[in-house]
Amino acid sequence: MLRHSWFILLALALVGPARGKEPAPQVLVWPPTGQPVVRFSLSKLKDAGSSGKQHNYRIDVTAENLWGKRIENAEFSLYLFDKDKTRIGEGWISIKDVGPGEVVKFQMGASASGIPASMAVAPQLLPPELQSYLPPKTVSVTVNSVPQGALLKVDGAEAGITPKIVRLTPGKHMFEFTKEGFSPGHFPFEVSADDASGGSVSYELGTSAHDTVELRDGSILSGDVESMSATEVLMHIGGTIQHLSRNQVKRISLVARDAPPD
Repeated sequence: MLRHSWFILLALALVGPARGKEPAPQVLVWPPTGQPVVRFSLSKLKDAGSSGKQHNYRIDVTAENLWGKRIENAEFSLYLFDKDKTRIGEGWISIKDVGPGEVVKFQMGASASGIPASMAVAPQLLPPELQSYLPPKTVSVTVNSVPQGALLKVDGAEAGITPKIVRLTPGKHMFEFTKEGFSPGHFPFEVSADDASGGSVSYELGTSAHDTVELRDGSILSGDVESMSATEVLMHIGGTIQHLSRNQVKRISLVARDAPPD
């Protein structure tokens, strides 16, 4: 059973002036362990023009099917990295209808925002028998709240402030929303294997649990308004009483409260 997604990183001398004989092609056998499936031989990157820091390259590729079956269709990403291992570009390798032991030659393009120092390949599309080598599928979902600005947790881990785009694997998930002055909320969400990226979720937070005071400078205070007069608003916030000048206050929203017992 093939169970792992392989990511091959090769440190290469990729670009530079030719000196003497043409360097030997770089050989990548994929996957690097277990039954070999395909062997790629890649030439040195050839400059195909640049604009500022953006460089375009041509690469001569030879692909050999080492598998015992015909490869109907397989696609790989070619990632380019700088000397600090930061990904700065990519290309795309595609092979189709390659029989056992057959060799195909073709040229591919790649672009990078800088000078590559190393490269890697990762599978993106494989025959059914090799599907377990692919990375887990994820879909992007935009998560929003009403009002916006709530802290979002996905499956218990903080994901940011709404609105937020998150990536989810197929299966069941739980969104948690918290925002000062509003009741926290939970929203179950399920992603099926056939779902595509681009969906959205909007969750309306519960009624404010506290009074809110909007100040003229745009800030909003959440707490319990104790009293108001023609010149002052007294507000209980975090265990302390704050005295606000009525000239500071733009708007006050009061929540309903239960009457005190007799």
